[in-house]
Parts: sequence; C-alpha cells; structure tokens
Amino acid sequence: MAIALNTKLAEGVQKAAAEAGLAVVNGQESAGFNGIPTEKYTLALVSAPEGHTFTLELSAGFDITATNIAQPVHAYLAESAKRLTNPRPDVFVTLGGLPVSFTNWQWPFHLSISGADTYVVHGGATLEDGKTSADQYLKAKVSASMTVTFAEVVAAPEQPFAEGFIYNAVRKILDQGQMELTKSGGNRQVVPVTTRYYSAKQGKFIFNDTTAQQRADYLLSKIYWLSGVLGGGAPVWIADPRDAQYLNTTVEELKKTAESLAGEGILKLDPKFEYASSTEPLMAHHAEYEHHLQEALDFTRPTFNEEMRSGHTNM
Repeated sequence: MAIALNTKLAEGVQKAAAEAGLAVVNGQESAGFNGIPTEKYTLALVSAPEGHTFTLELSAGFDITATNIAQPVHAYLAESAKRLTNPRPDVFVTLGGLPVSFTNWQWPFHLSISGADTYVVHGGATLEDGKTSADQYLKAKVSASMTVTFAEVVAAPEQPFAEGFIYNAVRKILDQGQMELTKSGGNRQVVPVTTRYYSAKQGKFIFNDTTAQQRADYLLSKIYWLSGVLGGGAPVWIADPRDAQYLNTTVEELKKTAESLAGEGILKLDPKFEYASSTEPLMAHHAEYEHHLQEALDFTRPTFNEEMRSGHTNM
C-alpha cells in the first residue's frame, strides 16, 4: 500500500511490515516530545485491513535494516500482528486483576528536561472494565524513565525495543499500589525502569516471580476480561511473549497452563494452544473478578489517617 512518505525508513517499515503479515495503512512526518522529528505509521493486518490498527513511531532517519536492529524489529512486528487479532489489542491485565489499556505514547525516549541523567517516554494507562462510560474512565498520565547507564542494555531507545518492558513496568507499579488511576488523570506519575527489573547475568528483564497457580489465575483473569467482558467471547492470544516476560515464565509454559485449564472446561482453547476464549463456567465468576478489580483499585489509592485529617493530632 502506497503511503505519503518517501524515505528510507518508510521503505524499510513497509518491507518489515509485509514480512510480518502487516500493511502500512498510513505514514506521516510527526514529532515526539520536545519536537523530536519522527515518522509515525499506522499498521493493520493484511488479512483484515479494516480491522484493528496500531501505531508505530520511530525517530526520523532511524535505520531498521541495521544488523542488530532488523531481527528485533521483525520479532516486534510479528508479535504485534498476533496481538492485533485480540478483541482489544491495546489492553493488558495486571496480576492484581486490572484490565488496562495503553494509549497516546510518544516515542522515542528523550532526555529528561529536568536535567536528570535519564531518558523519559510519556504515555497513558486507562482502566477498561467494560461498563464505565468514557467520561468516567479512571486513568493515569505516565512518565516512564530509565537512566542513561541502564539504557545501554537496550539496543535502541525506540518503540520496538522498549514498549514491552515499559508496559510491564507500568503493570508492576500498579501491582505494587504505586500508581493511582483517577478520572482526571492528574499529574504525570513516574515509573522508573531500573536495574532491579533486569538481570545482567541472565540477560533478561524480570518483573515477577510467579507460581504455577498465579500463572493459571492470571490467564483466567486475562480471558475473563479480554474475551468475556471486552471481547464478546472472541478468542484472545495467550501465547504472548510480553505476558511471559511479565510473569517470568515462557510462552510454552503459558500454553501448557492453558491446556490444563481447558481440560477442566474453564476456557476454550484452539488446537495450537495459542488462542483461548471464555466459557460460561468462567463468566459465572463475575462477582469474584469484580471483587479482585475493586481490591486492586483500592490498593492503588492513598489512605489517610482520618483523625489527623480532621485536625486531631498530638502536636
């Protein structure tokens, strides 16, 4: 599909997208935070050009054909193509049970304007419970940061190399109750990505050490929200490497877990153990999942000493 941009990057994006089964619907010059020149592309599945899309934003002049860049970009696009088959490709579930969409991210990373020795990327996270009206959505403005030193473990401060671990870091912060979702979105909340999330010895990110039961509970929560509540029972990709990273497991382990759950009749699984959809027995746990969601939300909200707020102190 022809696009307006006639640059080396546009040519490379179209080629890489085609190899991943994607089509470039649109491409245009843009600007990231602080006016950094970028090229922004809208991509869709070749097999479903009128379906879901996602945005890829790269620094103008970025060479995606470079030796150490091409393969990771291809892997990112291939994963994105799989994720586009989800009813809501932009929504991810936390271990605590919060279905959250990620929107309006401004790539690539930029140096902090505060003078700190950090790279920063801005975006947003929104609670997607399937019942709240748009004007009442709970959301957060996010400022994800990594030190210049830590950035050395990332091949490039660009979307294909950082989106996965940034989204997982936001999920982790929500799990820890260190980010609040509000109707206004409030001020930007900082999500630091530090060496505590990365094992130099193993050469990988580690966000959570999960048990088999936690992984099973997570998959059921994901299918409940993404398929049952937000997807009308449509299949959801459960062999997502981004979830495997978040749970510190493997895609194969996720598929085995899903197979076991399907054997119990809790979810429906495709023959390749890659996609799962909700069942009546799973959706019968509606009250339980709503309770988990409320507990997770309450955990993110600051609490106050009511006596001190009323002026009753010992001072």
